This record gives sequence, C-alpha cells and structure tokens, in this order.
Amino acid sequence: MKLVKPVLFVAPVIFAVAAPAFADGAPPKTKVSLEQCEKTVLDQYPGRVVKVELKKEKGVPTFEFDVQGADKTWDIECSAKTGAITEVEEEVANADAPAFKDKAKVSLEAAQKTALKKYPGEIVETEYEIEPDGAASYEFDIKTRSGKEMKVEVDATSGKIVEAGEEVWQRGSE
Repeated sequence: MKLVKPVLFVAPVIFAVAAPAFADGAPPKTKVSLEQCEKTVLDQYPGRVVKVELKKEKGVPTFEFDVQGADKTWDIECSAKTGAITEVEEEVANADAPAFKDKAKVSLEAAQKTALKKYPGEIVETEYEIEPDGAASYEFDIKTRSGKEMKVEVDATSGKIVEAGEEVWQRGSE
C-alpha cells in the first residue's frame, strides 16, 4: 500500500510537467478568430489542416496553417488582425525536391548555423518551402535557451534570414 501513494502522487506531477508540450485549449484571443482564418484558408485551399500555429510576426498575430491538399502541402498565413491571407508557400518533402534543389545554393547545415547564431537553442523542426516568387527557403522551429519557440526562415539561395517570429500557440505535431 505504501507504493501506491507515491505512484498516485507522481502521475499528476508528470502530467503537469508534460502538459505544456501539448496545445491545450484555444489559442490566445485575437481580433480575428482561429475559426474565421481557418474558413478563409480552406475556402481558397481545400484540404485537411494538419497543424496550425499562432505566431507574432513583426508584432502582428498571424495564424500559420499547414494544409494537406489533394496533391500538395501548403503553409498558409492568415492575419489574426485582418483575416486576410498574407502568404502562401508550398511545402516540399526535402531538399532533394526538384523545385527546392534547383534554387538552393546554401546547405542545410549552413542555414542552420545562420539561424542558430541569431537565435541560439535547439532546432526542433525543419521544413523546406517554395515561396510565392519561386524562391526556396528553409524554415526552422527553434526552441531558444530562454524557452521561447522561434520560427526562422532562411533563404536557400542567399543564406540570409528573411523572416522570424515567435510562436505562441500550436495545435498539431511538429
């Protein structure tokens, strides 16, 4: 019986520590709701939302939806301030995808080094994207040493950081 008490005590503690790793509940309140942005996105890009994040980009709250369409995966940004779609990128499987490989002049390792120099921490996700103008970019989710998660986009041709924002909420997996 003495063993039961510690186990019952440990289980809630483990859950309390692990809970922040999961998106629990609704995102922080924004002028335009998650549901409104999701409807706008899916009306224009039919498919299944596999992940949605709320990030601050230049101080503007922005929802980023990963939408699996019939033949492509899209990263679609919707302003949580206006409800307008602000950016559409095609996500490709890896750096060997022809649309990415044809444009990339900077290695994954060099892009990671650039991102981590500006935002020290651990890269927890890497995506390969084709921008609206056809340019290729690496997108990294970095868990910084201070505990914040940053989304950092590095141009695969120039090696420069072209976009960065703090992720504040997520539903779906990395």
